[in-house]
Formats: sequence, C-alpha cells, structure tokens
Amino acid sequence: MLAQITGNIGFLSGTLKFVRKLISNYRRLLTNYDSVLAYSLLGVIGGVASGLVILGFEESIAYLAALWGVGSSGEDFESLPPLFRFLLPAIGALLLGVCYQMLRNEDREVGIVHVLSRMHSHYGALPARNAIIQFFGGAFALASGQSGGREGPGVHLGGAINSLLGQRLGLPNNSLRVLIACGTAGGIAAAFNTPLAGVIFAMEVIIAEYTVVGFIPVMLAAVSASAVSRTFATGGAVFNIPSLQLTSLWEIPYIVLLGFSCGLAVVAFVQISKHTARLSHHAVIFRFTAAGVITGALALFVPEIMGIGYDTLRLALNGEVALLALVVIAGAKIIATSITVGAGMPVGIIGPNLLIGACLGGAMGMIGNQFMPGLASDPTLYILIGMGSAMGAIMNAPLAAILAVLELTHSMSIAMPAMLAIVAATLTHTGLFRQRSLHQTILRQMQRAAPNDPLNQLLHRTHVGSIMDTRAVRVPAVLTQEDREPLLEFNPTWCLVGRDGIDLYLVKGTELLAWLAQHREVEEVDVTEADIRRWTQTSVPMQASLRQAMDGIGKDTAETVCVYERSRSTSQPILHGVITRESIEKFTLAQL
Repeated sequence: MLAQITGNIGFLSGTLKFVRKLISNYRRLLTNYDSVLAYSLLGVIGGVASGLVILGFEESIAYLAALWGVGSSGEDFESLPPLFRFLLPAIGALLLGVCYQMLRNEDREVGIVHVLSRMHSHYGALPARNAIIQFFGGAFALASGQSGGREGPGVHLGGAINSLLGQRLGLPNNSLRVLIACGTAGGIAAAFNTPLAGVIFAMEVIIAEYTVVGFIPVMLAAVSASAVSRTFATGGAVFNIPSLQLTSLWEIPYIVLLGFSCGLAVVAFVQISKHTARLSHHAVIFRFTAAGVITGALALFVPEIMGIGYDTLRLALNGEVALLALVVIAGAKIIATSITVGAGMPVGIIGPNLLIGACLGGAMGMIGNQFMPGLASDPTLYILIGMGSAMGAIMNAPLAAILAVLELTHSMSIAMPAMLAIVAATLTHTGLFRQRSLHQTILRQMQRAAPNDPLNQLLHRTHVGSIMDTRAVRVPAVLTQEDREPLLEFNPTWCLVGRDGIDLYLVKGTELLAWLAQHREVEEVDVTEADIRRWTQTSVPMQASLRQAMDGIGKDTAETVCVYERSRSTSQPILHGVITRESIEKFTLAQL
C-alpha cells in the first residue's frame, strides 16, 4: 500500500514537471511574434474562454431580471406597470451607486475604455477585480432596466478572462495583447453569431493593426466563441431577416441621407455623454441615481428604452412599430443611454446604437415607401443599413459595421447601399463634426494616452528577448582572485555590479576586464573604485515588451534595462540580459 502511494506521488510529481516544462517551452515560443502555431492555440483557448464567460453574463442578466418579473431573457420591460418602470431603474441605479461608492476610483473602470487604457498603460494586464465588478455590476444594471448594451461588458469580460489566463501562465506581455483581441472577437461573435465582424472589430478597435500573425488567432477565437454560443445557447441577438436587396439606384441619395441622419444621432449621443462625464467630480451615488431617475422618467412614456432593446429591434424588423413610435424611441434611447454611459455605469453602447440606427432606418424606410412606393425598398433594408451606420459611426469602425450587416442578413446584395450609408454616417461624425469615437473621446477626457501609431504597435508586440544581450552577469563589488577566473572565461558584454544583494549599476564587460588586468596582482579589488563608465539601469520582468522597456528608461531616466526573472530558490531575481536605448532605436529603425 505504501509503495503504491509512493509510486502515485512520484507519478504526479513527474507529470507536474512535464507540464511545467511544456508551459515554459510554450512561453518561449510566444516571445516570437511570428510563432503562428503557438498563437493559434492561444486563439482557440481564448475563444472558448470568452464564449463561456459571455454566456454566463447573459444568463446572469436573464436570471436577475426574472427575480422582479421581467421575462423574455431580461427584455420584456414593457409589460411592467408604469410605476414599476420608473422605480426599477431609479432604485437599481441607487443601489449600484451605493456599491460603487465603496470602491476605489481605479476599480470602477470597466468596458472598452478600461481595456484600451490598460493595454497601453499596463501592457495588457487586466485586473480580476475590475472584471468581477463588470460582470456583476453590468448584469445588475441591465437587469434593472438601465439603458445600455451588453457587448461593451462582453468585450471587457472576454478580454479580461484571457488576460488573466495569460498572466497566470506567465505568458509574455506581447501575447496578452493577442489574447485580449481574441477575447474581444469572441465576445462580439458570441453575442451576434457574427465571427467575421468580431475579428475585424478586434483588429480595428482594440489592437488597431492588421497582421497575418494577429489575424489567425483572432479568427480562431471568433470561430470557437461562436461555436460555444451555438452549442450552449440560442445564439444571442440573432434576427430572422428575409432576403433583401436594393429596389432602385434612385434610392442612393436617400440612403446617403439615412447615413447622414445616423451620423447626426451619433454626434448627439457623443456630445451628451461627454457633457455628462464632466460631472465626474460629483459623488458616484449621485451620478448613478440621477441617470436612473432620468431613465425611469422616460420609461414611463417610452418603456422600449429600458435594457438593451433587442425585443424592440425584433419588432421593428417585423414591421410592428409605427413611424412616430420609431422616432420617439430613437430620441429617448439617445438621451437615456448617453446619460447612463456618461455617468459611468458598467454598460455598453453597441446594442443601444443598433436600436437607434434601426429606428431611424425604419422611420425613413416607411417615409420612402409612403412617398415613393414604386422606388423605395423594403423598410427592413433601411433598418439594417441604419443599424450598421450607427454602429460604424459610434465606434469609428466602418469595416466591422459593414461585415456585421452582411453576416446578419446573409446577403451580399445590400453591401453597396450599406457601405455608402456607413461611410456617410462616419464622415458626418468624424469629418463634418470632427468627433472621435465615444471610447476615444472618453479616453481623451480622462487624459489617458492610447497611441496606435506604427512605432508604438511595433514596440508593444515585440518581446524584450528579441534584442536583449544575454551575455550579462552579476559581479560583487569586491572581487577576489577566485571570482575573476569564471569572469575571464565567460567574457561578458555587461557586468551588473552589486553589493549586499543590491544591484548598483552596469559596466561594460570589456572595460571591467581591462581594469582587472591592471590589478591582477591585487588579491581583492573593489570594483566601485574603478575609473570606468557606469551605466544607469532600470529593470523589467522577463514577460515585458519593448514598449515597457522604453517606458522604464524614460521613467527612471536610465540608459539601460536589465531583464529579470523571479527565482524560485533565492530572493534575488535572475538576470537574463541587458537592453540599451540605442539597441531599441536601431531595432525600430530597421523594422520601420
């Protein structure tokens, strides 16, 4: 019996060692951005993880909403009594505000803005605390009728679960960016069953670059998340849409007008959100409660604005909403959602803007059919084009918007009018009124830098191991004759001088060896007395990217960066190599 237990323990120990070795080798592969196979595996894992967490989030919304009698997966707010429609969002916002009041400011940050900010300021390391707050806070907010979407929280949750997985496995920071992109694509794909739109959204909005190595894992993530969604759920916000096509080319000016109208609606949305966000100096409990009261007051007359609004969107697609109602719903949804988002509630903006665009498109489609019955297309076509136009303008992601429309309709025949309207909406928003996307507007208000120029993209995706000089050793400040022999044999490029376990500064190996040669007869020498150049140094972990190394150099006004790895056996970290500012500059010039 004892022998059997001992054998089992030995087997488990051997298995753990084997797994650790596999993970260590996998980490090493991921330090090279061109390791397509390694990143492909990352994409599949990331897609499955994000798909599961999105399903859990959607089920949580439905479960919480059912507690106070809201059916249809947390969408049927219209069936509630008028007084309850006011009290539910008002009291829900108050309770959410009380909880948020107890949190630190940095813990309140959620959504796409949080993801973009952390990708640049913390190199893709998303904290678990914010993700937990996003999950429960977002689910409660949407279940209590706050006007918002679940796709923004989905992007955060999908990115966070993958980032946390990468951090747990000790993966390099450049791979965390890919993991977050995989989570984003998975979140969008699982919500709409639109994997292609999810891929382009991740590349267009989140990491803002297009590379073959970046595309492949993100594509696999979108497919994996979509498969998870179709297996375990009804498929999210999938709409039954008939085959559609443009009736006449004479409609083109009218479609451009629809794009212009959606662009104006998005301008109003962004402006209201921006002005509401300026009240951030007020207590969060006041801001949330005010937003909830406004939503509740509007819901007394327009209950369709509560929650995400996909039930109303389905009715509009089926032609069951009147012209005047469509216009009123669009206006009220703009006011309610923009204030809710500006107040800082943990909700998204994609779903509400799809509804806003759908209402505007449906209204214009009805008007066109009324005055030009022989020329105007089916109002459903205008609804879909309006959805894509509003989404493309609010996110400044026209390519993702057009692909979402094509995947939802399964028809290429509407590609041309949809592209035209999306371009018109985006130009109205960004060109005519000089507005940024909402998340970029909020980042600018928060004075957070999120540059996406080619230089920053290159530094973010390149691991420090790509250019670091590994011929670096630690040397004690006091060297004996025995200490010098291995030093002479190794002939290091860099020597990190330290005393009593504290690293002091770097010196060139050739210069130190030349100085030691002059004092070869001395039994003990103090390196700190050597008249050789001392290089100031800062430190980064082995997982760091070149962007983190450059930031460390700038922050500490250093000339070099020492790359360390935590040691399991000693308190002093292991020195892996050294990078200089000059080596980073040479690398970027050669690459760009």
